[in-house]
Amino acid sequence: MAAPAHAVADGASLTTTQLPRTVRPTHYDVAIVPHADKLSFDGKVTVDVRVLQPTRSITLNALNMTFASARLTPEHGKALVAKVSVDAKHQTATFTFDKSVAPGSYKLAMAYTGKIETQPNGLFAIDYDTKSGKKRALYTQFENSDARRFIPSWDEPAYKATFDLTVTVPSDEMAVSNMPVASKTELGNGMAKVTFQPTPKMSTYLLFFGVGDFDRATTTSDGTQIGVIMQKGKSAQAAFALKSASEVLHDYNDYFGVKYPLPKLDNIAAPGSSQFFSAMENWGAIFTFEYAMLLDPSFSTQGDKMNVFNTEAHEMAHQWFGDLVTMNWWDNLWLNEGFASWMAERETELRHPEWNTVLDTVGTREGAMSRDAVATTHPIVQKIDTVEQASQAFDTITYSKGEAVIRMLEAYVGPDAWRQGVRNYIKAHAYGNTVSDDLWHAMDGVAGGKPITQVAHDFTLQPGVPLIKVDSVVCSDGATTVKLTQGEFTKDRPNKKPLHWHVPVIAQVVGSAKASALVDGHATMKLPGCGPVLVNAGQSGYYRTLYAPAQLAALKGDFNKLAPIDQLGLMSDAWAEGMAGLEPVSDFLDMAKAIPADANPTIWSEVAGSLTALDSYYRGDKVRQTRFRAYAVKQLKPVFARVGWDAKPGESTSTTLLRTQLIGALAELGDQDMLNEVRRRYAEQASNPKALPAALRKTVYAIVAVNADAATWDKLHAQAKAETTP
Repeated sequence: MAAPAHAVADGASLTTTQLPRTVRPTHYDVAIVPHADKLSFDGKVTVDVRVLQPTRSITLNALNMTFASARLTPEHGKALVAKVSVDAKHQTATFTFDKSVAPGSYKLAMAYTGKIETQPNGLFAIDYDTKSGKKRALYTQFENSDARRFIPSWDEPAYKATFDLTVTVPSDEMAVSNMPVASKTELGNGMAKVTFQPTPKMSTYLLFFGVGDFDRATTTSDGTQIGVIMQKGKSAQAAFALKSASEVLHDYNDYFGVKYPLPKLDNIAAPGSSQFFSAMENWGAIFTFEYAMLLDPSFSTQGDKMNVFNTEAHEMAHQWFGDLVTMNWWDNLWLNEGFASWMAERETELRHPEWNTVLDTVGTREGAMSRDAVATTHPIVQKIDTVEQASQAFDTITYSKGEAVIRMLEAYVGPDAWRQGVRNYIKAHAYGNTVSDDLWHAMDGVAGGKPITQVAHDFTLQPGVPLIKVDSVVCSDGATTVKLTQGEFTKDRPNKKPLHWHVPVIAQVVGSAKASALVDGHATMKLPGCGPVLVNAGQSGYYRTLYAPAQLAALKGDFNKLAPIDQLGLMSDAWAEGMAGLEPVSDFLDMAKAIPADANPTIWSEVAGSLTALDSYYRGDKVRQTRFRAYAVKQLKPVFARVGWDAKPGESTSTTLLRTQLIGALAELGDQDMLNEVRRRYAEQASNPKALPAALRKTVYAIVAVNADAATWDKLHAQAKAETTP
């Protein structure tokens, strides 16, 4: 999932949510009757529980519920009527009995009513416009702690159980859940009772239910039915998502060595959007919004297509990492999100090498390092006590640093050994819960004696970014000796005492073979060949490299001999260290000057982004900003002249993406030629739609909006109201 959907307003802040360990659920039999027009629902649930020690009360999670009845029935004996007390502050309900309940197996039956929300928490409604009028669809969103709004439950990831779900819904609407429909019974009043097949053992936050006026497009992959479910009339926009899901499922079955265990896998694309998240990995019923799953050929861009693939690859990776094997508690959330992000990037590189997304891994790492180099950062594995803290854990450190560290560890032990470790981990813990050390234990068995646990602990249990300083470079007898010292990169604490890491470092003399070392404070590396030395060759490491001026000058001289990913890495370090005051920002600008116009488009994307970022520092200083903008436009204009407004047959995906970025950057930098052409094409498209290709519409509209007069703004507003594509 991309971000939490928990609304803090419904509960007290900072309330501990881990439940008493006296009772464990094993199965939920749930019946729900939604009243969509009234934004409420009726619920009945019978939970099979094991009482583990004598107790007078049972406490579980419940929020925004009113209980009509509750009783506990032993396997043999009479039912015990419970007195119910609800604690809204702690989001719990406690069932108290007249006498102590002995250890054993019981059924806890509850009848209750709940709320249908208008924000994505628990069971929620989305209203949307269609050609036949306004419609309402219902969906659920439970991560991290909102299943308790739908079912009174042990709403923590370690309490795995199976679920039977029955819903009463309008006969002409489609109901969907994690498992296929087992039966549908017409009730004769325009309503139908739909029962789904039992789920496998899973955490509460992965349960899903949706109902509405839907279409479902399907295909099959490795014997599993794959579906895309969306509002009626949009099935044609699901073709790419359906094809991609089929490919991804096949690849993941192979990589993980454990076949996807459910009979179907749906992607549910809802209208609208949420400020909290864009997708959710419910087992067998992935929830997304239309903009992240459907492609409208009249409007969707190459970036939209890439986003659809990445969303599917990320959420489908969760079907193993998160759903089949689940973190024990939210402090190990990164086991879900970091792995899904890493796996999605790996899958994108495999299925779409033409997108060249391996270069994007540098940007992912940079986003994490930027957040990780300030005082407010936190470790990947962080202490979580409350639902609020769990909600806040869905951040850049969890996702992007998690992904970057996994990429580094895979490079350290080798991709084949890493894959075997992942397979061993999944097979050992299927349908169970884990902590990070369970993964490191699996890796220890395949790492060939490398201290994988030590390295992993250094990067996951403490925050921060290592800094590898290149102290000296000496060439003798056709080999180069490099001395390295470890420190810590920080943007806001120059006098901070550095933390300590065991850092896997890969280095090379430019054009020669790579060598590796584990830097533990200090290290000396001997590299074949003589010439400029590049540290973090291949850019798999999670650290920054600081070169002495002479060393950096030598690398700048050989800049165009570096692989594009290393060019990006070198520029990223120069930029970050320049902004932190460790070296002149001019080092970055000197590199940018040396880049030819026909360099890899992703390199120019990095330059364009950095130049517009620098421009923001000059706000309030008109004279200096004008001079800087003239310099920046002079850098970027020749590149845009080469790329042009119109796509060329067979051009790369990165060129297509660079075109839109350069248009936006030059407009932001105030280039009058670009602004005039944007306005001309926007005006012309009213009579000639080909004047503005679908790939450029979003960018051009955004520029026009920023620079609009009143009449143009009214025109844009009218277009937006008439638009049907999300």
